[in-house]
Order: sequence, then structure tokens, then C-alpha cells
Amino acid sequence: MRYRYSAGPNGKLKKKAIIYTPDEHGINFNDVDSEAVNIIRKLKSAGFDSYIVGGAVRDLILGKKPKDFDIVSAASPTRIKKIFRNSRIIGRRFRLVHVYFGQRIFEVSTFRSLKDGHTSNTFGTIEEDVLRRDFTLNALFYDPQQQIVVDYVGGMNDIKKKLVKPIITLSEIFTDDPVRMIRAAKYAAATGFSLPLNLKMKISAQSNLLQSISPSRLTEEILKIINSENADVIVDFLDKMGLYYYLQPQAALLMRKKPDFRKRYLQTMTDLKTKENKRGLVLGSLFRDYLEDTAEWKPGSIDNFKEICKTARDFVLPMNPPRFEMQYAVKKFLTLKGITVKRAYPKPVFDNTDGSSSAAKKRRRKNRKKSETKNEQ
Repeated sequence: MRYRYSAGPNGKLKKKAIIYTPDEHGINFNDVDSEAVNIIRKLKSAGFDSYIVGGAVRDLILGKKPKDFDIVSAASPTRIKKIFRNSRIIGRRFRLVHVYFGQRIFEVSTFRSLKDGHTSNTFGTIEEDVLRRDFTLNALFYDPQQQIVVDYVGGMNDIKKKLVKPIITLSEIFTDDPVRMIRAAKYAAATGFSLPLNLKMKISAQSNLLQSISPSRLTEEILKIINSENADVIVDFLDKMGLYYYLQPQAALLMRKKPDFRKRYLQTMTDLKTKENKRGLVLGSLFRDYLEDTAEWKPGSIDNFKEICKTARDFVLPMNPPRFEMQYAVKKFLTLKGITVKRAYPKPVFDNTDGSSSAAKKRRRKNRKKSETKNEQ
């Protein structure tokens, strides 16, 4: 075990971080994505301190192979863009860089400062950046070249103790961003870790702050949950903590009133794990059991498809997925029931698309051309 030091206010060296070696952190390097390693290598070759960070490091330590690898660097977005031609800068308030390798996207962010508080959007140092992160288990930095984990906040010990502990003080963590309540519960459910009693009490006292969150952010969170391998466990835990109501209020109310509906609803999400082709099924897991109980149709074919789509959309509010996603998910549900929908709707590439699929882009280009032609006439 080694330590990282920096100068304190009095000029004396102060211990800032613990550095864990391969024998100590136990990460299997073969589980680290080779493209992520290449990104780190190029950034460091250009002179910029860079690490894999967040949930990927947590999962690697737990012996799991992460799906996504987020990277943080001392390089500015403009500099990152120059290093990687296969990239583009995104975001308005705080710019990030997406580096593309085929269909895969790696998100590279710049260290942020505490200049404007924990939601600061100004660039900073690694020591500032770590204090902006929500929970200690997600605040570990992994250098795949040296194969070391840098720990500023005791995250390694909390993982060993199986605890979800906040970095930001309890008086600020949820008032700064109420969505952190959902994340805390999600991390606990997915890992089997515990939430400290004071954190549970704070979530219970401030859960109503989630009412102020925009539908787009809530949609993003629920899509992450239902597309994960632990959707059933996470939804169950969120519901028991009273948080699922803010994501899916109608489903939460039905689960509270009807134990049988709760059992079927969670089983639907459990069944997703064994499905090979999940297109339409993931989003459909949110409304399938409700449509089973309420939708009306005749055997063979239907003529009230739009009404059924509206029923499904109203049920998943405030979530607001793309219209064609909902249509496809409802069509998939009806097809599995042996019901034919005469009109064919385009297949999305992914259930969690944000409108950036190739089909969506083609439609937008087509609409722009129509508009331009109309204006010329």
C-alpha cells in the first residue's frame, strides 16, 4: 500500500490518497476494456493525467465485468477532441467528449472543480473532482497502465464493508441533486450493500424533493434501471423505500394496493433476464401487466391501437420515451398475445434510445428536406 501526498496550508506534506496495487485491489486486468486502456494511454502520452472512474472501477473490484467504462482526465474537451479524431464534444453547461469505436461510445470528462459547489461545471483538479462525486464506492480512480487504484475518500474500505456511504455532507447531498436518492438505492440494490441508517432517514425526509426533477431526467434514470441486469431487485428496493412512486407513480400505487399486481410486475422484469431479443420488451415491462388488466381488444386484430398506446403512455408518466418506442413496445406486447396490428411501426435500435438511432436521424433529415422544399416553393 502506498500513499499520495500534497502540500497543506502550512506547506507541510499531507497524506491525500491511498494507492492500491494489483495484489491489494484484486482487479483482473483481462476484464478491462482494451479500447478504454488505449484511450488512457493516448491521453497520458499527451501529458494528461487520466483514469477509468466510477461504476466501472467498483464493478471491477467486485469481480464483475463492466458494460461501460467512463474516463476522467486533466485534458480539456477541446484537447481531447484533438487527440481523438473519432470523437465529438457534447453538452452545453459542462462539456464532455464521446469517443467512438464502431457502435461503442466512451465518455471522457475533464476533472471538475468545487468553485461553484458540488454541482460545479468548471474544470479543476483530481482532488476537487473526487469531492464532487456522490458516493465513496463510485469515487475510485483506476490507472490501467500502472494497474493501481487511487482512493481519496475511503471507497475501498466501504466496498469491503459493503456500505453505500456519501461523500457530500447529508445536509447538501440531496438538496444539490435529489436524483442521488435514486442512485443510492440503486447502488445498494445492485450490489447487495447496505445504506447507513442516517442516509436512509435523510432519504425518507427529503424524498419529496424528487417532485421537482424534470421528466427527461426521470426518464433517463428509469431507462438505466430497466435496462440493467438487476431491474427487478432495484425496482423492488426503490418501492420499499418509497422512491419508485416518483419514477412510476401509477405502478407504485397499484403495487401498494394490489399485492398480486406487485408480484406480477416484478416477475415481468425478472423474466427479462432470460430473453434473448429484448427489443420492445424492456420498455414494455413497465406497462405490460397494466395492459393485461385494462386494455380491450378482439382476437386476431384490433382497430384501437392508438387508444392502447395512449393508455400505456399515460400509465408510465412522468416518463416520456420517444413516440415510436412506445408504439413498437405496445405492438410487441400485442403480437405476443396473438394480436395483429395492421400498421407496421419502425423498429428502434435500442429500447433506451434518446432519439439518436439511425431511424430517428433519417426521419429528421426527411422532415428537414420537406420543410426546405416547401419554403423554396
